[in-house]
Amino acid sequence: MRDRQLRDIGLVMRGGRGGFIDIGYTYTPSSEQLQLKSKYGVHDGFAFRHHYGIFGSWVLDSNSHFGFLTWFDRAGWDSQDFFFFPHYGDFAHISSALTWGFSYTNAKYDATVALGLQHQNLEKAGWRVYPDESDSLLFYWGHARFKNVSFQGSFYRNTFQTLRLSLDLESRELYGGVGSGYKTYLPNLSATIYRRKNNEDDDNFVRLNLEQNLYKQTVYADVAYDFPKGGFHSATLKYYPDPSRLMGFEASCLRRNEIGGSRELLWGGAIDIFILRLAYNSAFDYDNMFRAKGTFIAEVHIDLGAFDGKFFGRGAAKAAPMETSQKNPDLNKFMKAFSEQQKLNPPKVDAQGNKVIEARGIRYEKVGSSESTSNEGGR
Repeated sequence: MRDRQLRDIGLVMRGGRGGFIDIGYTYTPSSEQLQLKSKYGVHDGFAFRHHYGIFGSWVLDSNSHFGFLTWFDRAGWDSQDFFFFPHYGDFAHISSALTWGFSYTNAKYDATVALGLQHQNLEKAGWRVYPDESDSLLFYWGHARFKNVSFQGSFYRNTFQTLRLSLDLESRELYGGVGSGYKTYLPNLSATIYRRKNNEDDDNFVRLNLEQNLYKQTVYADVAYDFPKGGFHSATLKYYPDPSRLMGFEASCLRRNEIGGSRELLWGGAIDIFILRLAYNSAFDYDNMFRAKGTFIAEVHIDLGAFDGKFFGRGAAKAAPMETSQKNPDLNKFMKAFSEQQKLNPPKVDAQGNKVIEARGIRYEKVGSSESTSNEGGR
């Protein structure tokens, strides 16, 4: 959870100003989809993941922006379904992670720095099923970006947990780049070092990620590879009807494990229609929902960023099209033009003091008199 939060924060810090909100509730619709197996038998229940991410910034001057961010995840398994508050049943396992911090962005130099803390908490672990775990851990993190290069790290006490170097080479119109041309086809690369323990010995590994625009910033390939062990991890083909990424479709392939000397591949996909995401065997859900396999997962969510009057989804290259051809009349301009017209054509008065209204080429009439004369000679 903590690393996923930092990845999301890194995408938001690509701009470092404006605001962003991401709220989601992920459920398995049936209690028999992801059952819990223990020495007491098989238990029906629900796997879940609830999360939110909020970022807001304030303008200090024409170039400086100060921001605050907070990300929260709660995930686990419970015997009963719920919307906001878990039931904490006897066999439940529920944990949460909170990340918060501050950011500063200088638009002139296109640079951002951010830092903060991460809290990892074990809310519930059924004592009859799960081994002892640390109930609360405190981490600290930092993020620095200059133009298209960023570095991010997470630490526990005096040791690192993750170190990430990212090169966002793709030109994005949203952040002042070009909207077409070869620069939009440059790759986005990242290398993350994960600290991992294996029998008290360090077993660190590196995950390489490649995101490549394939067609007009609407079709992307996303590939993950583990080094030096593991090799290919996953590949995802993504299609966004619009570069703003407010709607998307994906097909994914993930290397699940090694069985009988051959590597099993898990194929799946997902549909995201702005407020609802439906997935089956998705690589993302396998990594983030307890290795769920062969089951449908639904998520109700909102994922929206904004700055300078532009709206977009996470990781977007362009803002959503918001222009319309409908124009509302400007009342001030109308009144000003009417006043100027009155000055150019003041009302006329005849010898008896009566006001005369003249519609040129149409009608001539004396006000206050029953007599009227038609004049059609102006045609």
